[in-house]
Amino acid sequence: MAEVIYFIITIALLVFVHEFGHFIAAKMTGMRTEAFSIGFGRRVLGWSKPRGFSFGALPEDVDLGGYTDYRLCWLPLGGYVKISGMVDENLDAEFEKSEPKPYEFRSKSAPAKIFVILGGIIMNVLLALVIFWVMFISSEKQSVEIRAMKYIPTTSLAAGQGFKIGDSVVAVNNTKVKFLNELQEQIVVHNAGKDIKIDFTREGKPHSVTIPKDSIAKYEKIGAFFPFDDRTQPFIEAIPDPNSPAGKAKLHPKDKILSINGEQMATVSNVIDVISSTEGKPVDMTVLRGADTISVALQPKKDEASGKFLIGVQLNGTVDTTAYHSEEYGFFEAGSKSVEQIGSVTVLTFRMLGKVISGDIAFGKAFGGPVKIAQIAADSADKGATGFFFFIAMLSLSLAIFNFFPIPVLDGGHLVFIIIEAIIKREIPLKVKMGIMNTGMALLIGLMVFVLYNDIFGM
Repeated sequence: MAEVIYFIITIALLVFVHEFGHFIAAKMTGMRTEAFSIGFGRRVLGWSKPRGFSFGALPEDVDLGGYTDYRLCWLPLGGYVKISGMVDENLDAEFEKSEPKPYEFRSKSAPAKIFVILGGIIMNVLLALVIFWVMFISSEKQSVEIRAMKYIPTTSLAAGQGFKIGDSVVAVNNTKVKFLNELQEQIVVHNAGKDIKIDFTREGKPHSVTIPKDSIAKYEKIGAFFPFDDRTQPFIEAIPDPNSPAGKAKLHPKDKILSINGEQMATVSNVIDVISSTEGKPVDMTVLRGADTISVALQPKKDEASGKFLIGVQLNGTVDTTAYHSEEYGFFEAGSKSVEQIGSVTVLTFRMLGKVISGDIAFGKAFGGPVKIAQIAADSADKGATGFFFFIAMLSLSLAIFNFFPIPVLDGGHLVFIIIEAIIKREIPLKVKMGIMNTGMALLIGLMVFVLYNDIFGM
């Protein structure tokens, strides 16, 4: 039930903001708005100045005298603003032959039309900007310094490129980086799709290596590229199940893990990777318990849920707190970071789309429909208001980007019509427009059905 409620709240807010953008832009340019609807399909209830509140559909011959009917419709999967003189399925040949009225969309200049079409996209971006801005102002800026690598998994890109324990990255494509977030932004955003030149120090001496873009594209997470784990001197925090391999081996909480099969363990990630790679083979573990060094034999057990081999412990490590820096964002700095966040998300969205088109990422993993949105909305709300509003900001930005695509019936499709008409200096015939729009609608409905199917059967 919670998922349904949060889904309705999320969709209603995003649709209202998007359609309000079209609505206010139409009013600013002198266009008449006949209806402002949250939801599709039959009208459930609504309000207009001439008629007040009313239920059900309005009479077909109703004349609101230029006022807007604000309505709720039964299918809460979107919404629309009906602007006089704008192409929809109710227009006919007589309309096409009639003289454009001053308050109609078709009578306005190309810049005015473009402004109205972009109104929804602009409002979605502004919503995301405001949410990000408030989040940055109300939170602390946390940065983690890049330190020397303490452990390099053999499967990581760093290992494949010859990096060694003790190496420390100082620059990416000649741009200096001090913190992990700067390293990530340089690789994932600013230099996306490029070969990457990494400058680093080894035993105090400068070195560099150039990594081909094809190699970087295989690693979706920065941790698989340059591993960073600040939890050194790994120790056992808890053993939840006494019948687990660790419980049977009589390991204790607070045992410090020194080595596995003779290999010294530098970080928590080091322990996890070595245990996972055993494929169930017995391992010898050396731990420090108080002042005593103890060796035990364990047989890792496969976890059916994750498919990984585990020993049944919760791990932790000693954290170097000197690598962490916190400070409050100023008002304008928070605004600047919000703009950067929007830019980063936009770049990553198009990169994700490119990977879907190329087949590198399955469509179902990259895109979700109503079911997935409801699940994520509820999960985000469980983490508090901050998590929920961050999700809304991300979804609002995604809606803006999606609507910008040049697909008929979307805002981007309308923009294409306007630009073509401005170039040829005449309107595209109504039949042609309607044919293209109907085709676009059919494709969009097909996409929605596919996404919904994937949501339900991909769960």
